[in-house]
Amino acid sequence: MDRIDAFADDALGDLDAVGLAAAMRAGTVSAAEVVEAAIARTEKVNPALNGLAYEAYDRARERGDLRHSYGGFFDGVPSFLKDNVAVAGMPTMNGTDAWDPVHATGDGDFARSFLATGLAPLGKTRMSEFGFSAVAEHPRLGAVRNPWNTGHTAGASSSGSGAFVAAGVVPIAHANDGGGSIRIPASCNGLVGLKPSRGRLPLDRDMRQMPLRIVANGVVTRSVRDTAAFYREMEKVSANPKLPPMGDIAAPGRQRLRIAVCTSSISRESSPEICDLTLQTASLLEGLGHRIEVIDNPIPARFIDDFLLYWSFLAYALIRGGRRTFGPTFDRERLDNLSRGLEERAARNLHRVPLAIVRLQRIRRITSRLYSTYDVLLTPTLADAPPPVGHLDPTAPYPQIIERLVDWVAFTPLQNATGEPAISLPLAQSASGLPIGMMFAAAVGEEARLVELAFELEEAHPWAKIQS
Repeated sequence: MDRIDAFADDALGDLDAVGLAAAMRAGTVSAAEVVEAAIARTEKVNPALNGLAYEAYDRARERGDLRHSYGGFFDGVPSFLKDNVAVAGMPTMNGTDAWDPVHATGDGDFARSFLATGLAPLGKTRMSEFGFSAVAEHPRLGAVRNPWNTGHTAGASSSGSGAFVAAGVVPIAHANDGGGSIRIPASCNGLVGLKPSRGRLPLDRDMRQMPLRIVANGVVTRSVRDTAAFYREMEKVSANPKLPPMGDIAAPGRQRLRIAVCTSSISRESSPEICDLTLQTASLLEGLGHRIEVIDNPIPARFIDDFLLYWSFLAYALIRGGRRTFGPTFDRERLDNLSRGLEERAARNLHRVPLAIVRLQRIRRITSRLYSTYDVLLTPTLADAPPPVGHLDPTAPYPQIIERLVDWVAFTPLQNATGEPAISLPLAQSASGLPIGMMFAAAVGEEARLVELAFELEEAHPWAKIQS
């Protein structure tokens, strides 16, 4: 299949969000020109990538008019929000078509902070149904495709955001992560994706009410400085006093780190190619002066069943409460086989859920011991390269879907259970030219350390560009 991107000689050029904000402040380009360029780029690639869930171009055009400027460091930089947060005037469909859209009357807690940074959304991006799958391939809404090779998945659940940022539609877009959904599309699309510590950024009410808050909001970007600047600006409008401030990070750190390297997930070894690429990354780090030690995975095998049971319980709560939550038009028969299969799994095992949650909460005891010895943990983001579209077909039998899903998404759920930060960096490529992410994790509150390391790696090993 084809590689596709939207980069052009227009107001956006190949600027990242920080560069674009500077160009607008300098008057090199206007906010109106930037918005029109982003709309044109969306229209160019969306037929192939299928990343757009809801179009709000008129709203973006109003933001492009200086009379409607909202201020903020990123004022006027075009972006997208994922289709599972509340934004005034937009529906929230959570990646499905199982009920009739209803436009939100106000912004949710996350959108209020996101918009306060000045980012101007063109609409909402596609995701997997309720975010349960690591690919977005809805039976009626279609598949979100990878711009590096449209025959392959863009990853999920923040699939549309990942595809659009990688393809150059916008430089930065909202993503969130309940089992890897910032880091997975970052890995698949060659992007920077930081899942922050639990509580670093605001959550909407529905996500705050989870018994274990596994979801974290964030963004996907093409540059480390965009990620660093986003968290700096969010800290100005919604800082969490219980976490160490990240501050203004703009360069590599000087401290040489103790880095543990693990190529095996709880259930399996990475594919030979992924394992080799991870060890190459470890060699790069060693060459930069960091201390490297290869370790075995310390997490007990039971974690997989516990996390999957909790995941299933969330499906159960959403589906059984569907009409109350989403309105009288909710139709469970329109849900995909993964959503219904997870619900049925939970229904058979509800008595086991409380103990599973307790064990998930205790996993951080193990990782805390790990971070008393090491500063950072390096693993691959995913156990294999991005699979072809159809590998995780949601119309397939549930046992097939869940087996393939657990096999591929083998590393990322750990930090959702512990609340620790982790960042995926596009440090490698498969033999076929698809991006491969490397994941760096640290103790709660240590995002600054991860971003400093990301700056260092970006300088030492610049990532591939889709337009080159």
